[in-house]
Amino acid sequence: MTSGELRASLALAAVFALRMLGLFLVLPVFSLAAKDYAGGDDPALVGFAMGVYGLTQALLQWPFGLASDRFGRRRLIIVGLFVFLLGSVVAACADTVWGLVAGRALQGAGAISAAVTALLADQTRVQVRTKAMALVGISIGATFSLALILGPLLGAYLGLGGLFWLVAGLAIAAMAVVHWVVPSHPVSDDGVAALQHEVSQHSAPQRAAANRASVQPALELSLPSLLVGVFILHMVQMALWSGVPTLLERAGLVRAQHWQLYLPAVVMSIAFLGVVFSFERKGKPQTAMLFGVALMLLSQWALWWGDVLPADGVLWLLGFALFAFFCGFNALEALQPSLVSALADPAKRGSIMGMYSTLQSLGLFCGGVMGGVMVRWAGLSGLFLMTGALTLVWLVLLVCWKKRKN
Repeated sequence: MTSGELRASLALAAVFALRMLGLFLVLPVFSLAAKDYAGGDDPALVGFAMGVYGLTQALLQWPFGLASDRFGRRRLIIVGLFVFLLGSVVAACADTVWGLVAGRALQGAGAISAAVTALLADQTRVQVRTKAMALVGISIGATFSLALILGPLLGAYLGLGGLFWLVAGLAIAAMAVVHWVVPSHPVSDDGVAALQHEVSQHSAPQRAAANRASVQPALELSLPSLLVGVFILHMVQMALWSGVPTLLERAGLVRAQHWQLYLPAVVMSIAFLGVVFSFERKGKPQTAMLFGVALMLLSQWALWWGDVLPADGVLWLLGFALFAFFCGFNALEALQPSLVSALADPAKRGSIMGMYSTLQSLGLFCGGVMGGVMVRWAGLSGLFLMTGALTLVWLVLLVCWKKRKN
């Protein structure tokens, strides 16, 4: 990476991290703390208050992506963060669950993921874009783990309202990073200059063909296969956390000690990204994706065994399951947006990334709802069988697509 690319990648990864930390911090305490609010005795309403964030995100990601194509990425990102800030303030001031619903819906309405990802693609060359996306994937995985540790600790002192005020502060910090740290102009290099020349000199079909020709190895994948993949990936991610904390407590690890498995699993999984980069350098992105999905499937199998086996002595198995999950998740979180942005026409990149982020948000929403339903009606074993089945379907689709392309 050039210095400009590194600066843009780190800055936008920080924006993602600050915003996602704001989202994840409240999750470990939301359902319990909401009982102190008017209407908090209705589990369905509390669940809706948690999930409405993903719903409004899904509805507005694509419009935000389209708007970023027309009005500029940085401007739309700051607008979205301001909406997220307003939602956090509304939730912090709420005294009823419906107030929390309104605040969470407003938070989700600041749907900037597509614009941030498109801006990252604008600021990096194709050959280093996976590394840039990897930084974002690492930031998401790291902030998720950090939130699992800090959420209950901070919630005990600040309460749910105090957490939302803290989230508002994180939104302001993210706006400052966008304004003062993120470069205001795309990276300038021969490859990008050539691509810009193509954009200005050729028709839309010719632009698309030129862009795809520059990333020929990615053509063993397709936009539809990647869009299905991001939905399943985040559906499985959210559904898992309906059962993993309970499984860890059952194995003898109290809630305050869960970080002792989460943290090593995330840190060690970062090393696995070197394998992803090696496949990318060899022009084999689908091989890397197959490897990542297979690791996620292995993690579901290990979690299922962790529920079936006697609770004593399964912590090592659960630690392996979390390590395998984060290896696969971080790799796929880095690969998929990079490939989508590479295959998209540069003039329509914001709208395509908007579609991608919409399915990502829908996956989070559906995973949260379905995870709770499965735990209630089928127990933890049923939950992990469901997530395993979804991951297996994804793996089969990737294999079938590869055979069809061959």
